[in-house]
Amino acid sequence: MTKAALEAEGEGAAARAIASVPSPAVAVPASLYASLMARLDRLGSAKAIAQIGAAIGREFSHALLAFVARLPDEELTAALDRLLHSGLVSRQGAPPDSTYLFKHALVQDAAYGTLLREPRRALHARIAEGLELQFPSVTESQPELLARHCAQAGLMERAALLWGKAGERSLARSALLEAEAQLTRALAEIAPLPGTPTLRREQIKLQVALVNARMHSKGYAAAATKASLDVARALIERAEALGEPPDDPLTLFSVIYGSVVANYIAFNSEALHELAVQFLELADRQTATAPLCLGHRAMGICLLHEGDVAGGRDHLERAVALYDPMSHRPLATRFGLDIGTVPKNWRALALWLLGFPDAARTGADRAIEDARELGHVPTLMGTLATTSWTYIFLGSYTEAMAHADELMALADETGASLWKAIGMLFRGTASALAGATSDAVRQLTSALRLYRSTGASVSISFFLSVLGKANADLVARVIRTEGTAF
Repeated sequence: MTKAALEAEGEGAAARAIASVPSPAVAVPASLYASLMARLDRLGSAKAIAQIGAAIGREFSHALLAFVARLPDEELTAALDRLLHSGLVSRQGAPPDSTYLFKHALVQDAAYGTLLREPRRALHARIAEGLELQFPSVTESQPELLARHCAQAGLMERAALLWGKAGERSLARSALLEAEAQLTRALAEIAPLPGTPTLRREQIKLQVALVNARMHSKGYAAAATKASLDVARALIERAEALGEPPDDPLTLFSVIYGSVVANYIAFNSEALHELAVQFLELADRQTATAPLCLGHRAMGICLLHEGDVAGGRDHLERAVALYDPMSHRPLATRFGLDIGTVPKNWRALALWLLGFPDAARTGADRAIEDARELGHVPTLMGTLATTSWTYIFLGSYTEAMAHADELMALADETGASLWKAIGMLFRGTASALAGATSDAVRQLTSALRLYRSTGASVSISFFLSVLGKANADLVARVIRTEGTAF
């Protein structure tokens, strides 16, 4: 408000600026926005430069500003000098390598708010053009930046594809919540567009990617994940009805396998067995080895949980044998976890159940090494979770707790609620069996609540039995120490 008065031309304008200062009883000046607008209006030709900068963002580069403004160097320099002199914008570095920063987000908002709809759209279109031409590395690494300007320019199909690309990139680097938000936005922008075979294929691909993001962020059996699976299946069926089968046959396998895992986590045992059999039969008819690897993995885990440990181990061994790191590793984001590491995790548990504890330990250790080498965070979380079974049954409670702690930390970083719950369950289980009953009861109680909230129920009877034992041990300890009689 003081600067508005000082910049005013004439005593009358200064008096009006001073009169607009509210009384101390008013917490936020009602005329703040008007004051900022008045200061921008006094910039003359520099106001247009402020508007361009505001459309680019809170921070903007000299190179991009110059491309969009399309002014002679002398005019641009004079306008920038006036803008800098006003104090509304600061500069770092010297042109043409300098960057500019609005003093406050309110200043940027005020400058942007003065743009009419059509000039604003044209401005964003020029910014998008400048980003693509002058900053290809930035648009490649940050497609969401270009997507935002394309959307503001009304280039909705281009924006949707870029949001999709951003989501896939985020998913590949395990930024799960970011991926979910970007993929959701991409799909929302595709939905109202005129349907074409190209857009339908893109929609299916992005919907499958959204399923994989939600598997970890929401949980495999969560309502949102299952809804995404249903939409993906419906999109594939619609495309097939139009004579447009997916270019990549693995797309359908991604969706079917998602249903397999969802039924496993919810432990719908009959549906799980039926889906595993169907998946393996379908995979047998393919020439690609990835579906077959996944089919044996699904059947192995299913049989293991049904009590056919030897049969489960056989299928898991076949899955491990079919795994080809070079061609299969890139599929981790298509099927939630690395398709070869998962069967190794469960094979270690099968070996313990069959009476080979040393081999089980070796297998669990090797699975964790492989998961770390892979560098795919969801796969590492899944491996830390599954091998915790083996370490707990081996009596290696310290190792199990260390892995559970690492799993919880990774889950917090990525926003993976299911893996957080599983980490808490194994931490509580290992604590209970190691004798730390007070901590175990607290951990298991909160973990079970979170676990159930994701739609998960597999192995819940085991964790409930551990919680029951921990409570019983706690009561027994109280009786021993306090002599309480019942």
